[in-house]
Amino acid sequence: MTHRQHPIGSGFTAASTADDVLAGTDLTGKNVIITGGHAGIGLEATRALSKAGASVTVGARTPDRARAALAASGIDGVEVSQLDLLDPASIDAFTQRRLASGRPLHILLNSAGTPAPAQLVQDARGYEVQFATNHLGHFQLTLGLLPALRAAHGARVVNVTSGAQRFGGIRWDDPHFAGGGYQPGVAYAQSKVANVLFAVELDRRWAEDRVRGYAAHPGVIVGTALNSAVGQDALRAQGLIDESGQPVIDPEAGKKTPQQGAATLVFGAASPLLADIGGVYLKDSDISPLDDDPKPVTADSIPADVASHSVDPHSAQRLWELSVQLLKG
Repeated sequence: MTHRQHPIGSGFTAASTADDVLAGTDLTGKNVIITGGHAGIGLEATRALSKAGASVTVGARTPDRARAALAASGIDGVEVSQLDLLDPASIDAFTQRRLASGRPLHILLNSAGTPAPAQLVQDARGYEVQFATNHLGHFQLTLGLLPALRAAHGARVVNVTSGAQRFGGIRWDDPHFAGGGYQPGVAYAQSKVANVLFAVELDRRWAEDRVRGYAAHPGVIVGTALNSAVGQDALRAQGLIDESGQPVIDPEAGKKTPQQGAATLVFGAASPLLADIGGVYLKDSDISPLDDDPKPVTADSIPADVASHSVDPHSAQRLWELSVQLLKG
C-alpha cells in the first residue's frame, strides 16, 4: 500500500511540550475552534494556541462549566460556544452561528471525546455513543464548517486519535453493536480508527481547497476524564499510576503530561513543517512510521505507531460514505 507515513525528523521528541512546538510561531489573525478545549489536553491546546496569538473558540456541551474551567486555568480571551456532539441540531446551530460570523476558520481541532461506558449506550438515533461522539459528531461538524475552512485559504483539521487504532477496525455491518457483542475497548478502538480514516479521506477530498487533514495521537495522559474512567486498579495494572496513585510520566513509553500530549495536537494544527503534507497520523510531534508488527500493550510499553488498516484509502472512502448515510438517519 502506498502511504505517506514517513517521519520527517521534526526535531521534537516525545517529551516536547506544546510550547516547545509553538516556540517562535505567531498565530495572530488565525481563528481556531477546539471541541472540548476546556478539559485535559484540549485545555492545554487552547492555552498554547491562544498564547501564540490565535483567536480560539471552544465548543462545549456546557458552556458555563467550560468558562469556569478556562477562568480557573488563567486563560483569558477565549470564546465559548454551545456544542453537543451527540445532538445533530446542536451541531447545526453551532456551525450556522459560526458561518454567520463571516470569519474564516484556519484550524479545527476535533479534540472532544467520551469515556468508554461499561455497558452499551446509544444516542437518540440508536448510534453507539463513542462512535457517535468521537467520530460522527466531529464529521458532521467538519462538513458544516467547510465554507469557513475554505475561506481561510489554508486550513487544517486535526482529529485527536489514539494508539488504540492499532487494535481495532470499523464494524462495517454493525458499527453500533445492535446485534450484541459490545465491549468498551472494541468500541473505543473503532472510534479511534475512524478518526484516522476520516483525516485521510478529508485530505484526499479537500487538499485542492487548501484544507488538510491530520490525525494526532497525544499519548496516554493520566488524569483526564477519558483515561481515568477505567479506574485506579486498571491504571495501576497498566503501569500508568504508582502505588500512591500518582501518574507515571515516561514520554518515551507514551505516558505523558497534558503539556506533552498537547504537543502533537498543536504540531498538526500549526507546524510549518507540515505545510505540504496531509492525510497522515502524527505521534510525538512528527509523522508516525507505519508499523504492522503485532505488539502487545504492557505496563512498560504502549505501542502507538499507525497500522496500515488505519490509513487504508479504500477504508477511508468507505467510512466517509457510511458516515454521510448515518447523518441522513
